[in-house]
Amino acid sequence: MSNSPRPDDVKAYLLGLQTRIVDALGQLDGKTFLTDAWERPAGAGPIAGGGISRILEEGNVLERGGVGFSHVSGSSLPPSAAANRPDIAGRAWEAMGVSLVMHPRNPYTPTAHMNVRFFTATAPDKEPVWWFGGGMDLTPYYGFEEDAKHFHQVCRDSVAPFGENLYPRFKTWCDEYFYLKHRKEPRGVGGIFYDDFNALDFEQCFAMMRSVGDGFIAAYLPLLERRKDTPYGERERDFQAYRRGRYVEFNLVLDRGTHFGLQSGGRTESILMSMPPVVKWRYDWKPEAGTPEDKLYTDFLVHRDWV
Repeated sequence: MSNSPRPDDVKAYLLGLQTRIVDALGQLDGKTFLTDAWERPAGAGPIAGGGISRILEEGNVLERGGVGFSHVSGSSLPPSAAANRPDIAGRAWEAMGVSLVMHPRNPYTPTAHMNVRFFTATAPDKEPVWWFGGGMDLTPYYGFEEDAKHFHQVCRDSVAPFGENLYPRFKTWCDEYFYLKHRKEPRGVGGIFYDDFNALDFEQCFAMMRSVGDGFIAAYLPLLERRKDTPYGERERDFQAYRRGRYVEFNLVLDRGTHFGLQSGGRTESILMSMPPVVKWRYDWKPEAGTPEDKLYTDFLVHRDWV
């Protein structure tokens, strides 16, 4: 079987995945995701290509949600993409993927992030270098063990057919990646994360990408359905806004995808689609010991084996 990449097949899958996720979340919310298709022609900057951003704001369940598809290319890899592979620095490149972030209104419902992506780098008279990346992670404001266990179970099941060692490896990768070094705390309860992955042949790598992408609805929608009608007050909303500040800090300071998008001259509105709508910061604040807010830190923002 050929190990040559098939970008057209990957693109077709990603477009279908975006539609399926938007349809499922829109049905749950009761409001429709807006569509913003964009294009950047060759010669307009360092990258060319386009994408489709699907956005829902001020929904019934989702305060802000975005599911973005992009397919872009350039003549020379930006520093963030070649950092781990100096041998391909300066090559022409092509990237495509679906990335999403959901920020629910109810503080008892967790924020979720997922992305799946495919990358190729080419040079004359050389074999193309390709890899897949992706994963999903969960960021609760008020922790529930059954939610974290369910999310991790789906994550484990999505990669289990491709190797027994992948879930523990990708879980650790997620724990280490979504970690705010300047705060010395995890962003949430994790999930799975992988990048620069081509350890299997193309067919198997592509199949694993589809399994991860297809798993998001099963991992996340039951949590929304379970928590969206939980009563809450101003205290819970205030804590949610405070914790959302950590989400902003990670995405702007540490996230490799954000850096890649900005360094490569990407579309700012799409890159920053993941930002939460209402955020607060406080100076040197900690929750009172024994409170539900404190429990997030003591029981959930720690490295745990959930399944």
